[in-house]
Amino acid sequence: MIEINNLSFSYKKMPVFENINLTFPEGSIYGLLGENGVGKTTLLKLICGLLRPTQGTCTVDGFTSHERRPEMLQRVVMLPDEISLPDGATPQCYVNELAPFYPGFAQGTFLHLMQELEVEPNRKFKEMSFGQQKKSLIAVSLSLGTDYVILDEPTNGLDIPSKTQFRSILSKRVDEKSTIIISTHQVKDVENLIDPIVILNNNAVLLDASVQRIMEKLYFEYGGEKRDDAFYSEMLPGGYLNVIPNESGEESPLNIEALFNAVLRHKNQIKELFK
Repeated sequence: MIEINNLSFSYKKMPVFENINLTFPEGSIYGLLGENGVGKTTLLKLICGLLRPTQGTCTVDGFTSHERRPEMLQRVVMLPDEISLPDGATPQCYVNELAPFYPGFAQGTFLHLMQELEVEPNRKFKEMSFGQQKKSLIAVSLSLGTDYVILDEPTNGLDIPSKTQFRSILSKRVDEKSTIIISTHQVKDVENLIDPIVILNNNAVLLDASVQRIMEKLYFEYGGEKRDDAFYSEMLPGGYLNVIPNESGEESPLNIEALFNAVLRHKNQIKELFK
């Protein structure tokens, strides 16, 4: 389990987080959402131990992240949004360099994922498009056999068919012993994949809830008129989408973009609703 307790972090005099608390138990694909610049990537680096908290703690299975002990590092892999690839290297060469550090690496899994993503493992990175490079690195990350896979904007650079492939392979990879954290602002790319959902904004955690709990607390009303009491309203063909408190207990289709906008526009009311 990843545990973040009373954590604060600043870049020099610029605060990013102030006394936040989060847990990421095993067996889920977490969606980490937020506008650009709110600290999503910073949080991922804190989890991996690439940054040290100003106050508080971040632990992975009891190991303090910033100590970066080998026992912790072999349990976690992070795929950044941007990565510098070795000149002349192929995905197979790249994963061969990483494999000795990850006891759970499976060559068969790597080759299967590369085939599913339609990328040649022995083709040089420099001969690939950005999307093909990204798919190769996703395959590498998922084949290392870590308990925690952290993906920062993984769908950037992917075309529509590749995004479908990404969702397919990820849905097959999660089990009761693994945790995947996806940080993204392209929520539609992962809308039916992530659960629970964490939303960050202005040094704080605005929402940390499972999809089930979100549906218990909020109702997404489609096709009606615009409601003045809605947390968020959006015009759609045939009417409005209104995000309102779920007073009836009925279920409705979740719209993560609308949820995100509702949370940002009514921070205090949403936090009170989910207490």
